[in-house]
Amino acid sequence: MSERTSTLIRGGTLILPQGPVSADLRIDGDKITAIGPDLPAEGCKVVEAAGKLVFPGFIDTHTHFEMNKGLPNETADDWVSGTRAALAGGTTCVLDFAEPERGCSLASALETWHGRADGRASCHYGFHMTIKDWDPRIKAELADMTAEGITSYKIYLAYDNLRVTDRQALEVVEAVAREGGIVGCHCENGDMVTEGIKAQRAAGHLSPAAHPLSRPPVVEAEAVDRWLALSEMAGYPVNVVHLSTLRGLEVIRAARARGQKCYVESCPQYFLLNDDKYLLPGFESAKFVLSPPLRKKEDSDALWQALSAGEIDTMGTDHCSFNFNGVKTLGREDFSKIPNGIPGVEHRPSLMYTAGVATGRITAADMARMLAEQPAKLFGMYPQKGVLAVGSDADLVIWNPEARWTITAAEQNQRVDYTPYEGFEAVGRPETVFLSGKVAAENGKVVLEKAGEFVHRGSAQLWR
Repeated sequence: MSERTSTLIRGGTLILPQGPVSADLRIDGDKITAIGPDLPAEGCKVVEAAGKLVFPGFIDTHTHFEMNKGLPNETADDWVSGTRAALAGGTTCVLDFAEPERGCSLASALETWHGRADGRASCHYGFHMTIKDWDPRIKAELADMTAEGITSYKIYLAYDNLRVTDRQALEVVEAVAREGGIVGCHCENGDMVTEGIKAQRAAGHLSPAAHPLSRPPVVEAEAVDRWLALSEMAGYPVNVVHLSTLRGLEVIRAARARGQKCYVESCPQYFLLNDDKYLLPGFESAKFVLSPPLRKKEDSDALWQALSAGEIDTMGTDHCSFNFNGVKTLGREDFSKIPNGIPGVEHRPSLMYTAGVATGRITAADMARMLAEQPAKLFGMYPQKGVLAVGSDADLVIWNPEARWTITAAEQNQRVDYTPYEGFEAVGRPETVFLSGKVAAENGKVVLEKAGEFVHRGSAQLWR
């Protein structure tokens, strides 16, 4: 058995649920054991944090590692590189999507994802379970999934190989409610997407510029409205993932005004990038093909206002990293064949700090709520994770708010040949990342590899 270690983080500004507090924090083994002023340093390794912020370890609610395994459109990041990148950027836990094959059990997908992640992940991890088939066989597996620590699910209202019917979606929500879990949904109207793509191709529009035109904001708004109607019928809250539009936000606001509970995730790309990226010369715009697509500035402005007002609950990345050369270029002659997705797991905290906290749009406490506390609550990990508190896991980030640096593909840990944020001038970055009480990354470099553990999650904590 390894010797139990103690660490004192001294003189930092702790980002607690009630706000920033100047205090020391003590770690014994893998737990936070004391928080307060002038804690004794005897027997501790002392880490000086004066002038620094101390955040709970960040949680990415939405990643896709090692997707399309063995196919020409396989993602660039597997569980080794993807979790290294996450950890380097201050993310200590990711929630990835286990995807059963059509006709196969949920248990088969869980076994596959454990096989890919266990012993290879450098940050902690859990799995959302995607439901493609819905029948008594799958329904009977939900209790088994709960026992295995899987309490969140995802369905699609788009993509013929993924989507479920409205009746099936309603039954999924009702069944997951009985398990105390939560269901998220990819909210795009599948028929409208299919017809939109068909119309663009018929008109001879085959470049990446046709991508946002094929799935305009109404495609998202209709699906969000239908998803929330199904939730209302079921009498149980649901999650909307990767919200991208003002139209979709208006639907959510209307539902909440009627007293309906629902939860909303968005992603940094919908705040920082706009649809002018689809008008770049050559084939460069393919780097920004993802679904939902990038939107207009009025949409990102509305999302910033919603974020500032606390209307957006969690911030994932939808990290789905396809190399540009050889993979994105599969769609050079037809935009609909460009693999949809962008990388982002490494840079999310710095992006949100730079564009949000440093500009005054949100506070550091807001950032901690959206990137740590509320993800932990919604997905059954709180207060084990998501908060700096006595008894909580010692997953935390010492943040240097004065750091100035530039995001480049050449210096990233993500194993993909580009970043959509190339040349972005960032303010603030993680200086030291603790994983289960041990220093795991320093100044953007991982120093402790493959120490991530599976998080056995409990029921969703529904607060709104």
